[in-house]
Amino acid sequence: MKVTLPALDTCESSFTPLVVLELAQDVKEETKEWLKNRIVSKKEDGGAQLLFRPLLNKYEKETLENQNLYLVGASKITLLLGAEAIGLVKECNDNTMRAFTYGTRHNFKDFDDDNNDFLTMAECQFIIKHELENLRAREEKMIPGYPQAKLYPGKSLLRRLLTSGIVIQVFPLHDNEALKKLEDSWYTRFTFKYQPLDRIRGYFGDTIALYFGFLEYFTVALIPMAVIGLPYYLFVWEDYDKYVIFASFNLIWSTVILEVWKRGCASMTYRWGTLVMKRQFEEPRPGFHGVLGINPVTGREEPLYPSYKRQLRIYLVSLPFVCLCLYFSLYVMMIYFDMEAWALSLHESSGSEWTSVLLYVPSIIYAIVIEIMNRLYRYAAEFLTSWENHRLESAYQNHLILKVLVFNFLNCFASLFYIAFVLRDMKLLRQSLATLLITSQILNQIMESLLPYWLQKKHHVQVKRKVQALKADIDATLYEQVVLEKEMGTYLGTFDDYLELFLQFGYVSLFSCVYPLAAAFAVLNNFTEVNSDALKMCRVLKRPFSEPSANIGVWQLAFETMSVISVVTNCALIGMSPQVNALFPESKLDLILIVVAVEHALLALKFILAFAIPDKPRHIQMKLARLEFESLEALKRQPSENIIEEKAPFAKEAKRENQMKLMAQNLKEDSREGNKEQEA
Repeated sequence: MKVTLPALDTCESSFTPLVVLELAQDVKEETKEWLKNRIVSKKEDGGAQLLFRPLLNKYEKETLENQNLYLVGASKITLLLGAEAIGLVKECNDNTMRAFTYGTRHNFKDFDDDNNDFLTMAECQFIIKHELENLRAREEKMIPGYPQAKLYPGKSLLRRLLTSGIVIQVFPLHDNEALKKLEDSWYTRFTFKYQPLDRIRGYFGDTIALYFGFLEYFTVALIPMAVIGLPYYLFVWEDYDKYVIFASFNLIWSTVILEVWKRGCASMTYRWGTLVMKRQFEEPRPGFHGVLGINPVTGREEPLYPSYKRQLRIYLVSLPFVCLCLYFSLYVMMIYFDMEAWALSLHESSGSEWTSVLLYVPSIIYAIVIEIMNRLYRYAAEFLTSWENHRLESAYQNHLILKVLVFNFLNCFASLFYIAFVLRDMKLLRQSLATLLITSQILNQIMESLLPYWLQKKHHVQVKRKVQALKADIDATLYEQVVLEKEMGTYLGTFDDYLELFLQFGYVSLFSCVYPLAAAFAVLNNFTEVNSDALKMCRVLKRPFSEPSANIGVWQLAFETMSVISVVTNCALIGMSPQVNALFPESKLDLILIVVAVEHALLALKFILAFAIPDKPRHIQMKLARLEFESLEALKRQPSENIIEEKAPFAKEAKRENQMKLMAQNLKEDSREGNKEQEA
């Protein structure tokens, strides 16, 4: 990244700025000086040992708009030591994946003392974020200049600064040159080719690359369903008994694609190093609060919050609220059916072409209302989950995903289940499914990418005019970039993106025997989704910090659960078809028993397939086993005391406790043997 603004306030003016830190406008000078000292100080003095300077020097502050923007970078050795600290995994010269260590750096592929490309820019920015988040209070009782911002030993300074409003935001900078190369190979040319996932991972990190990898894989996997569904739609539309083959293929397809994805994901993340990356003990999330105490696991001083209070909040407040929202969703659904009945009666009474078009209006309105309700509920779910005060970020995400998935599933699919199994109107089911699917896809494309991109372009023009109106002797290229990026929207993670694919998977798999064209529409949407999401990541939103990821997490379980539900719905729909019912004119009990038996047989086949297909390819299993064996052998060569000191933060206390337990056990055995001798 080219740096064009001079830096007069730092002794190292040539460092590459990687991260921007924005302070509030009214931050006191003593707070700025204290924060700068903590960032640039050496590790042994409690600092992060990073490079830090203001965006503008004194002369430029008089000319340009004075904003509290600061640039953060790091020297090469700091980045390499940081890579070792976070357990970054890299490929060695012998083609194995191992945790990077600075002492053995020359054993890793592509490492050279003169090469600055060994660590990707995303990895460098993640290391800086890790170092900033691990700046912890030592003897300070408060943030200088802000007595109300209390500190205690071990508290993350960055998190306290963010929650106190002193630091507005921290975000990584784009590299315009690398971004342009990525765009040229990614989405600017509309060609049918695989995405450059390794380049995406190098620029945005593992989590983003995994999402785009899953989106690409899911789109390709939908093509067989779309190809098979088209002739069914054209030639055997009303012959529901012929859909047995199509529905059976759908069930096998949904199982196989999820299992094959796990294998491909394992191969991909092994190549990236995250599959074998060791997870560190998770730190408390920024919003977690409680009474200051000692964590019994880590021995660190941190806020403690009783779990029973959290459970009371979940079961007495959050659960009733979710149930109330679900009831409201069902109430809106019944209003939709009243609108459908009104439109149908109007069409039957007049029979004009205008009223035939009016038949689709209730479904379109309902689809728009569903999208609005989903977004409003998302904000409420985030507030409730934050109020529950979960200690770990993983627990927070799991509870949030559960709340949102339950509501979205009911909100999007309840009307379809009602039409299918209560009204038993297959024509209305087909119409509603098509309308909901197509309308939701169009709305998502507009709201997620097109509208934000238009607003961002408009803001970009305003910033450019403002910078061009400045004095000609100031090169403000970096200033323009930072000011523009700080106003961009913040990427909130892959949650909404995976949720969109999850609902799409439900539309395709749950009612495949009623509307086979669902897969075809999903394929068409996803081809544009790849480009619109890429545009959103590159030009609309701030660059997100890279996060190591070994898989798609809880979403894998969500997709597998949806595929199980699809078995039940498709079997029930086929059993309800007039052609199948005609085979059992006298006894409906026999029909029910046969449908249940077929359903259980398909579920058994599904689970057998899931068990038979390994989650990891054979060569990956062998490499992981080899690494585990070498780790055990390395541990055997170390003295036992060193192992204890490395594994436990309180090694001496642990060793003393073990010795005391052993002595107590020996005394018990001696006394037991003495009692036996006396009895004899």
